[in-house]
Amino acid sequence: MMRPNPTKVSKVGVIGTGVIGGAWALHFLRMGMEVVAYDPGPNAKEKLLKMVDNIWPTIEKLGLREGASKNNLSFVDSLAALANQVEVIQESTPERLDAKQQLFAELDGIVPPEVVIISSTSGFAMTDMGKVLDAHPERFVVGHPFNPPYLVPFCEVCGGERTSQEVVDWTAAFYEATEKQVAKMDKELPGFIGNRLQEALWREALHMVANNECSVEDIDKAIAYGPGLRWAIMGHCLTYHLGGGQGGMAHLLDHFEDALEEPWTRLKAPKLTQELKDDMVAGCLAQANGASIDELVQERDDCLILIMQTLEQYRAEKGIKR
Repeated sequence: MMRPNPTKVSKVGVIGTGVIGGAWALHFLRMGMEVVAYDPGPNAKEKLLKMVDNIWPTIEKLGLREGASKNNLSFVDSLAALANQVEVIQESTPERLDAKQQLFAELDGIVPPEVVIISSTSGFAMTDMGKVLDAHPERFVVGHPFNPPYLVPFCEVCGGERTSQEVVDWTAAFYEATEKQVAKMDKELPGFIGNRLQEALWREALHMVANNECSVEDIDKAIAYGPGLRWAIMGHCLTYHLGGGQGGMAHLLDHFEDALEEPWTRLKAPKLTQELKDDMVAGCLAQANGASIDELVQERDDCLILIMQTLEQYRAEKGIKR
């Protein structure tokens, strides 16, 4: 059979239905697709159905495509039952390399060759996960989302040494058809793009707390009310481009070249002592001020929806395409 048009996919398989896999299921349901889910974990079906019920009001706030319904979700009790009825598979199982290799080897033997198999892995290279593949390694690719995938509209696509370019392009087009902004990576890189950028910031934050230079609250305040607001609009590099005035990025680089040698960052991770762990936890709990995780998730989701809707409205009015 021919691989389906990436913009016409109507039935998606989701393997692993935890925090990430369940969120992917919600995203695809919102797009009006049928979702066939599989997870061998205890009470996985009940947990997924509860997650869908709890988050569906948020999904409705985002807006539903024609035909979207949580009733389009079905759950099967084996990989074989899923293998022959879906057009693409999104894998979101626990981050264990040996387990993913075993799973992918099994899928490669039972899933039709035209079906693209995408991994949500947050750090493993497709080349490493695909070492055990014999039949069709070219159709395995990484599609790394940002949590929660039903809400954050960004995904990184990265193939391995044996992934075909056609599959990388197909996967990017598939995600774009589901309203994702996609970064197609040119090379495999541990942690991909977003996680590496976040990790640099995270390590510097840990240094600041470890050295008693500022509080956890002030670190988060500096991001949420400082560059974080700008990053939601233009990202880091384009923001710096504006920092160069009419000369743009070229002027900025010339003007601040020497500043790159200044000790403004400490990228080597500090030792994660128990004291540092305790300080980070205490700081986050203080900021939460008694709110539960579910309450914080709802606050985050509602605010992100408002931000994204505002950006979409403004850009539509101004004719800005970005």
